Amino acid sequence: MNDFEKNIGYTFKDASLLKQALTHPSALVSGQGVDFERLEFLGDRVLGLVIASWLFKKFPTEKEGDMAKRYTGFVRKETLVEVAKLIDLKAVLVMKRENSFTQEKRLETLLADGCEALIGALYLDGGFEAAQSFIHEQWQTYLESTSEPPRDSKSALQEWAQGQGKTHPLYVILNSSGPAHAPHFIVEVRVDGLATVQGEGSSKRHAEKDAAQKMLNMIFSHD
Repeated sequence: MNDFEKNIGYTFKDASLLKQALTHPSALVSGQGVDFERLEFLGDRVLGLVIASWLFKKFPTEKEGDMAKRYTGFVRKETLVEVAKLIDLKAVLVMKRENSFTQEKRLETLLADGCEALIGALYLDGGFEAAQSFIHEQWQTYLESTSEPPRDSKSALQEWAQGQGKTHPLYVILNSSGPAHAPHFIVEVRVDGLATVQGEGSSKRHAEKDAAQKMLNMIFSHD
């Protein structure tokens, strides 16, 4: 655990908090993952406050809408997963491990949840400064690499469709599965004149965005 604390640049005073943050409900009997879920809830809010404050100061002349686009990109599951991989969270996260396709698909959701729980634990153990320091350190690269506000993939696909005189993209849920703490959705996006594309995610919204991005990739790879 000392190596992991070196990875995150913080040594916990209360080791039990770190243990709670690293024990995912999937590894416990149903109903015993309350500590993790509470930390995840807290960490999500702390991350949101730190990122919002950071963007407010970093881009003093930017409009609310553009800051909101940046914010969404920084707190989304994909960014949390990237951070989790950087700090090697998978190596220490206690979770139900299965050698199966389903487990591999849900791993990203587990890592994102664990990253938020860790932030919640940092906040409780070291206060706002500890959590903020970790977030600034791990998110700095993402902040510096985005000169322009990112566009949401669904919005970008809709704008493209309108520009081509097509009707709005249609999103259809093909499948939803998994337990309440780790749901999995498969969504299909349909655009007139194009082959359908499927996306996956831990929520309907995430799956729709994934499908939209894959559709955009397909469109522009053919240009």
